[in-house]
Amino acid sequence: MATSRLARVTKQNTGPAPAKESKGGRVVVLTVLGVLVLAGAGYAGAYAGAGAKVPKGTTVAGVKIGGMDEDAAIAKLEKEFGTPRAVKASIDGGEEIRIADAPITLDAAATVAEAGGGRSWSPSRLWNYYTGGDEIEPVTVVDSASLEKVLALLDEQYGKAPVDGSVTFKGAEVRTTDPVIGRLIDRDTAERQLVEAFLEGETADLSLTEADPEIDEADVQKALDEFANPAVSASVTLNFDKTKVQLAPRAYTKALSLVATDGALEPTLDEKRLDKIVRSKMVGRDDAPVDATVKLVNGKPKVIPAKPGVDFATEDITATFLDLVVKPAGEREADVEATVTDADFTTADAKALGIKEEISSFTTYYPPANYRNVNIGRAAELVDGTVLKPGEVFSLNDIVGERTLENGFTTGTIISNGVFKEDLGGGVSQMATTTFNAMFFAGLQDIEHKPHSFYIDRYPVGREATVAWGSVDLRFKNNTDYGVLISAKVTPGYSSNGVVTVKMYSTKIWDITTKTSERYNYRPAATRHITTPGCVPNAAPSSGFDVDVWRYFHKPGSKKIEKTEKFHTAYIAVDRVVCGPPPGEKKDDEKQD
Repeated sequence: MATSRLARVTKQNTGPAPAKESKGGRVVVLTVLGVLVLAGAGYAGAYAGAGAKVPKGTTVAGVKIGGMDEDAAIAKLEKEFGTPRAVKASIDGGEEIRIADAPITLDAAATVAEAGGGRSWSPSRLWNYYTGGDEIEPVTVVDSASLEKVLALLDEQYGKAPVDGSVTFKGAEVRTTDPVIGRLIDRDTAERQLVEAFLEGETADLSLTEADPEIDEADVQKALDEFANPAVSASVTLNFDKTKVQLAPRAYTKALSLVATDGALEPTLDEKRLDKIVRSKMVGRDDAPVDATVKLVNGKPKVIPAKPGVDFATEDITATFLDLVVKPAGEREADVEATVTDADFTTADAKALGIKEEISSFTTYYPPANYRNVNIGRAAELVDGTVLKPGEVFSLNDIVGERTLENGFTTGTIISNGVFKEDLGGGVSQMATTTFNAMFFAGLQDIEHKPHSFYIDRYPVGREATVAWGSVDLRFKNNTDYGVLISAKVTPGYSSNGVVTVKMYSTKIWDITTKTSERYNYRPAATRHITTPGCVPNAAPSSGFDVDVWRYFHKPGSKKIEKTEKFHTAYIAVDRVVCGPPPGEKKDDEKQD
């Protein structure tokens, strides 16, 4: 019986008991799984809650973006720090300056990324979102080129640029400019200060610091000792075979300069100018080449033959010239290989111009006045003998040059702002008008001419021209296949009228006829009071008007019109001028000789 009872117990221990334990295990497993599911759901919720948002508590330069969606945070920063955004600054604590468009921008996307925005399952990312957040250093972008422009403008207004020392030549003299220390904005701190002011809305107190010139006193003294002073110490001589050309310092220093290069003054040679200087010394010498030309001889055009002469290669001089001018006395000579060369414009070239006959002539007259004799005579002297090759353009201003005392002109009456006044070169427009009419009847191409503002009755109406140095010119083109020789002569007027005659010589290809319209569209004169210096009174007013002139082109000997040109002129009225109050003159830069 005992054995039987023990067996049951054994059966009880090994039979039904395992079934009860399996049911309990499932409960434990399900419980654990439930916890895990709940935990996963919480983690997912944490992830969903964090999303792409910026960690809570984050600020950027005082702007709160914590807890905001990444896109919203970027938009808020762009709105807060977007352009245009002014930056305030001062110089050494002075007045406040407003920089309207600062060359500084905030990179909102990079700043938000730096703050920890963006989606991620990383536990550290989720932890940072819910527990992190701090003041974030903004990511800024500085346009360096634009910033330098801003600082350079501030330097110009509030600073003082350093002045480089310099060494220059004035003839045979050496002149120096002392270097000067400047004061400019400190570049090392300016960018940082302006970025801080941009972000914080405060004023950047920029400071001026000493700025050394690139060329200092030592550089100037070195240039004087090693080059400038030796260069003007004596003449140099160039030996062209049997020909010697001596150049004095006052001549060749026009081709020398000392240029600031990498913190030093380096000797520099203008090779083209030196070549011109040397050749000018050879002009007129028996051994210099002479171009052929055409001149009037006994009233008829004649070809003056070319003449060969001595020439040289420019580089044979320029290659050693800087070394030559600093050598001691007695050693300042150089041998230059000389060659015999023909003139650039040969006798055959001159003959091919076909300048053989008078093709036009025009004469004007002027009232006696010494200034007219001087000025018109000088202009004629400069124009006389001009040869225009096919295609070349005549410019009276280029040929006559500026009307100065040094150029042989004197003070006379000109027209400025529609009234007479005194100035250098008065009367030169007489030469312009006479030359224009000679060109007109030669059939050449008008490029630029300007009639006087009001009509002067000694000139052909609608067919006249004025000039003014630097603004108004007389220009025409030789649009033929032949050369044109211009002759200009003046008979001075003392007790009677002066006479100006301009003739042109070439091969005649046109006969020119002309017609002038009646005057129309009259305009009345007024009275003007002039108080400016040099006023010339006028008690004989006259009306303004319009007029038209036609130029007809015929083949020589033919009445058939091949082409027609029309010139329209509108003259203003000649006002009565009173030199004195009441004031009321108006400014006008226009001058007419």
